[in-house]
Amino acid sequence: MKLENEELFELEVEALIKEIHTQYGYDFSGYARASVYRRIKRFLGQKHLQSIDELRKFLFTDSFFFENFLQEVTVNVTEMFRDPTFFKSLRENVLPILSTYPFIKVWDAGCSTGEELFSLAILLEEEGLLSRTKIYATDINQKVLRQAKDGIFSATHMTAYTAAYYAAGGKRDFAEYYTSNYGSVKFNSSLVKNVVFYPHNLATDTSFNEFHLIVCRNVLIYFNRALQERVYQLFDESLVSLGYLALGKKETLAMSEISSKYNFVDKNNRIYRKNS
Repeated sequence: MKLENEELFELEVEALIKEIHTQYGYDFSGYARASVYRRIKRFLGQKHLQSIDELRKFLFTDSFFFENFLQEVTVNVTEMFRDPTFFKSLRENVLPILSTYPFIKVWDAGCSTGEELFSLAILLEEEGLLSRTKIYATDINQKVLRQAKDGIFSATHMTAYTAAYYAAGGKRDFAEYYTSNYGSVKFNSSLVKNVVFYPHNLATDTSFNEFHLIVCRNVLIYFNRALQERVYQLFDESLVSLGYLALGKKETLAMSEISSKYNFVDKNNRIYRKNS
């Protein structure tokens, strides 16, 4: 799609973002603008729409269309055991401490289609902790939450996922965790027996529990500085004393107002522990 006036396009997108917030309650005002503009342009091209006005007509009359739009604008790129050293560090540095608790609560924030969630569940299972752990898997997009709950992934990725699992310190035959069927694999439902799937918007929603571990990776990079700080404050309110915040390699607490309240457990993988 050719846009004759980039500035006009951006103004129209800003107006659309306000309308979406009013109509559906999703607030994209704090999302990094370059990413939002790029993704909306791509969505227009995919749907063969020529203008924001055309897009608006579909968004506010077709809830299924809006769900597709939401999936495009929110980022859902994920893998099982992505960055294996991160999961190995959780296994070696965090889970031994959590194992001393009688009951563990974990928040997988921005769980997307569930690859990270099942990776966490497998880690907890192998350390003998899954049966006494409650995991809250949340995302802004209810469509991807449904996919996560189903635990069905393409078989084409399994060779890479298997290698990542072993690099993360996997202890079993990875194939024990899933069954194959016609080009896809379905992970054992027992892995998510203690998982609560819950729609949650990091941009607008509040704290809903106290957690021993919060995992949120590759989400905050798409937020502007103000929204990042808002989310850090939310995580701080949601962590118990001495709780763990695991951000992965791409995000950091370095410039956050809460940074002084946290110590590094693993600097490279940005795993922090809250002070007492």
